[in-house]
Amino acid sequence: MPHRKILITSALPYANGPIHLGHLVEYIQTDIWSRFQKQRGNQCYYVCADDAHGTPIMLKADREGIKPEELIAQVGIEHLSDFIEFGIQFDNYHSTHSEENKYFSSLIYERLRDDGHITSRNITQAYDPVKKMFLPDRFIKGDCPKCNAKDQYGDNCESCGATYSPNELKNAISAVSGEKPIEKDSIHYFFKLADFNEMLKTWTTTEGHLQAEVSNKLAEWLESGLQEWDISRDAPYFGFEIPDAPGKYFYVWLDAPIGYMASFKNFCSKQNLDFDEFWGKDSKAELYHFIGKDIIYFHALFWPAMLAGANFRTPSAVFAHGFLTVNGEKMSKSRGTFIKARTYLDHLNPEYLRYYFAAKLSSGVDDIDLSFEDFTQRVNSDLVGKVVNIASRCSGFIKKRFDDQLSAHCSEPELFQQFTLASEEIAALYESREYGKAMREIMALADKANQYIDEKKPWLVAKEDGKDRELHDICSMGINLFRLLVAYLKPVLPVLAIESEDFLNIPEQSWPSAAEPLLDHKIKTFKALMTRVDETKIAAIVEDSKENLQKIAEPVANKFDPIADEIEFDDFAKIDLRIAKIIKAEHVKGANKLLQLTVDIGDETRNVFAGIKSAYQPEDLEGKLTVVVANLKPRKMKFGLSEGMVLAAGPGGEELWVLHPDDGAIAGMRVK
Repeated sequence: MPHRKILITSALPYANGPIHLGHLVEYIQTDIWSRFQKQRGNQCYYVCADDAHGTPIMLKADREGIKPEELIAQVGIEHLSDFIEFGIQFDNYHSTHSEENKYFSSLIYERLRDDGHITSRNITQAYDPVKKMFLPDRFIKGDCPKCNAKDQYGDNCESCGATYSPNELKNAISAVSGEKPIEKDSIHYFFKLADFNEMLKTWTTTEGHLQAEVSNKLAEWLESGLQEWDISRDAPYFGFEIPDAPGKYFYVWLDAPIGYMASFKNFCSKQNLDFDEFWGKDSKAELYHFIGKDIIYFHALFWPAMLAGANFRTPSAVFAHGFLTVNGEKMSKSRGTFIKARTYLDHLNPEYLRYYFAAKLSSGVDDIDLSFEDFTQRVNSDLVGKVVNIASRCSGFIKKRFDDQLSAHCSEPELFQQFTLASEEIAALYESREYGKAMREIMALADKANQYIDEKKPWLVAKEDGKDRELHDICSMGINLFRLLVAYLKPVLPVLAIESEDFLNIPEQSWPSAAEPLLDHKIKTFKALMTRVDETKIAAIVEDSKENLQKIAEPVANKFDPIADEIEFDDFAKIDLRIAKIIKAEHVKGANKLLQLTVDIGDETRNVFAGIKSAYQPEDLEGKLTVVVANLKPRKMKFGLSEGMVLAAGPGGEELWVLHPDDGAIAGMRVK
């Protein structure tokens, strides 16, 4: 069969925060498929990039006092470092803030515009008069118009699930400055998605392009009618300026998927590859996108329509996956189950997680659960107890009795053939992304190998005179079966594969459909390839993942503490003091000295517990401005999570004064 030409992408991680285990489901799933294709001898490339544009990145950089370019460069390095340590083998990792992406974004826009698929009109939006910027829906907060829940976003209520427009929100404020938004008109540019209604009906129902459940969901959306898609944003905005519209920028979701093309173009320039062979209208190559189920709309409607309208090829398929839960629940910072990739890497072997995810993944979009108890049992039983144990049990005899030399003939050709004949079934399961089923087939083979060794009992044979050849054959057979198991697991466990190839003294293994046994072959001394999961390490991951929530010190009554150790100015400069508006204040049940405050620090609201109950009534504080330490690590108290500190002074009791800035100050302003 001629080798296939395949280009694979994963969704682009957003460049405003670290990689966590929920992200890794996708990158591990994609990487396994990419490695499998390469092991089969296909010409396969796996590219990705950081998604580096948009309002959140602009605002975060502003909060940190750096340029967006500095922020995305720093985050990009951190992302790639985490990916590499988890064995994610990108052929190219780029950024959407690149010349290639700017070129293709402009090109696609211009082709769509010239063919009449772009329109513009005046729209009315919420505008922050302090920050002088239009506000995306997610940057407007207020009371739900349906259930009156407080502190809800401008597009949907997390309490009752209602959806609405921002102008329906009650008591709306800007999450950036805390001010009440005003309405302001602006020209916006729209992609006429409905122009591609028939094309999308065909594409989304063509077998192989989408999973059945995804195709059915898209049919509902297509039936209800496709709306024009707003592809522009007003300055200030971190992104690419629209070519024929000064002061207008491409919405981040327009140039994000184009980042796949840009990353591959960057790779082609370095490797002297033909870009059009993979992206041209008549391309015969295969193109696959692995994504989360939350971004199907963008990848299965907007993206193929944009590509078709701009005269590029459409994807061969879009593969969606579900979310990750931990111990049966959504990831939680307070429970220590919102686990960053780096936290995991500080304690455990990343190949444990690669195998566990593989054992849980299927071709569907169902959520998967990381149960720590199941994780420990499965890794210890399957990888250590079944696979690595084969090499451990047999290599000792080969070294001591036969100078690391395997037997010159295969004593169990039928058993060896059973293992090689399984290659096509296992390959079909990898190909269809049924990794869980593939792992079960491989572990069934591992059980057969262990059963063979248990029946032959080499530890007893070794004690009998004149049984050297039998012992040699048994242990050599065990090593050969181990070799095939490792070859089948190689897409999932690349490090184990490399170390095993070194132990076996063989070159890199391709897919073992035509493998022959190693005969009269010298192996190396066995070293432990994988150890059992240490449960104390899991406990440490959970502990390190909990917010470092320390109890807020309550004021000491009627005396001042002595001056603490002096600090340098650089230490003081690290403190982020903000003028904040107290949106809500209330008593804390069971607390003698605490009030619970909801404060708006400019770009978000925070929950703060303050030991000021002796001096203030909650109603006297609401609407007031105060000074808070905004970058204090959150601390866990028995009453909840405190996400900052309100500054106060005085000897205590009733003589305790919260620092009030001038009433004309702006919420969220940094205190100089």
